[in-house]
Amino acid sequence: MPGKVVRVRRRERLGLAQRLYLPNIFVGLYVTARHFFRNLWGYIVGRKRTFVVQYPEEQVDYPDAFRGHPVLVALENGEPKCVACGLCEFACPTDCITIIPEETDAAIERYPREFDIDMSRCMFCGLCEEACPEEAIVMSRSVELATYEREPMLLHKKDLLRTEEQLGRRIDYMREEYAR
Repeated sequence: MPGKVVRVRRRERLGLAQRLYLPNIFVGLYVTARHFFRNLWGYIVGRKRTFVVQYPEEQVDYPDAFRGHPVLVALENGEPKCVACGLCEFACPTDCITIIPEETDAAIERYPREFDIDMSRCMFCGLCEEACPEEAIVMSRSVELATYEREPMLLHKKDLLRTEEQLGRRIDYMREEYAR
């Protein structure tokens, strides 16, 4: 069954006020003034209605589902939990992860000799975290990555290692989500 036919009025004449967008400008000014006076009244009465953080001194406590930049989970001996399977590298849509595996005689047969993430290309999607079978790569709560050069945005294995205690909230959240 075909849809409804809609006639477009192409010859409609607009008035001077509509051509100058004056009604839309006044609507925008009204909305801005309404928010301004509502917040001003909240400060006068003592009930803050705004969300303001004095940034460098105060930090925002992000929810557990928040995805910052990816980091590697470290074992007790300081080595990464990663077994260099390459699934995170394969799952990454921007190809920002580079893993060079190496074999070892320890309990874990392979480990990443080099593990690099180019944070200038990362889009914080979390697909690497979902692809990892060992829970070795986790999205942290850190998002402060500002720099003037491109080279500091390339994070190496030593820059990415975090202990399980530092990532506890995110790992618990991941386990709850996988259990659902």
